[in-house]
Amino acid sequence: MDNAYETISAEEHDRLAELYGPLTDAVRDLIDATIRTQVGADTIEDARIAIEAVTEKLRASQLGPTAGVRYAVEGRPLAWGNAVIGMRNPIAPPLTIHHDGGRCWSEFNLGAAYEGPPGLVHGGVCALVLDHILGEAASEGLTKPLFTGTISVKYLRGTPLGDLRAEAAIERTEDVKTFVRGTISDASGVTVEAEGIFVMPAWAREAR
Repeated sequence: MDNAYETISAEEHDRLAELYGPLTDAVRDLIDATIRTQVGADTIEDARIAIEAVTEKLRASQLGPTAGVRYAVEGRPLAWGNAVIGMRNPIAPPLTIHHDGGRCWSEFNLGAAYEGPPGLVHGGVCALVLDHILGEAASEGLTKPLFTGTISVKYLRGTPLGDLRAEAAIERTEDVKTFVRGTISDASGVTVEAEGIFVMPAWAREAR
């Protein structure tokens, strides 16, 4: 990826993770509680006032419109605002991605915030997860400049909320294109499968 991003040490990464990670987890828990609460009107009003007060405090010093990407250990970018893996993004599940060459996988849990049909994960969320994990495989952990060209998703059955596994692997590479396949599965087997083509952008081709 582009080395113009700031580099931080592993120690600094760990410090920031210890600082921001619990806050993100707390907001993620708040989202789930907000969706499923059945408390009375007075409690809801008290909660709204408290949340708005905390939000105002956090607005006192802000990053720009994006959360930014920084490099940490071994040149891997830290996509803190990413919608799938972002450490500082409460709407991210988040996925922790494990790599083995051109293959990667993640075990994760999707709760009420990701529901589409009753009890099932929204199909768009499944596509989001697959797009990301295919991209992780293609780019070898976001270390190579490759972006989604096309992605085809096939829904075999509903994906239940709860514990899930996503995995992807590179099939082949042809010049600036990398072809990848991946799946989401639950305890009973595959629920969604996808194939994608990831393309090296023009600026990266020029730098080869």
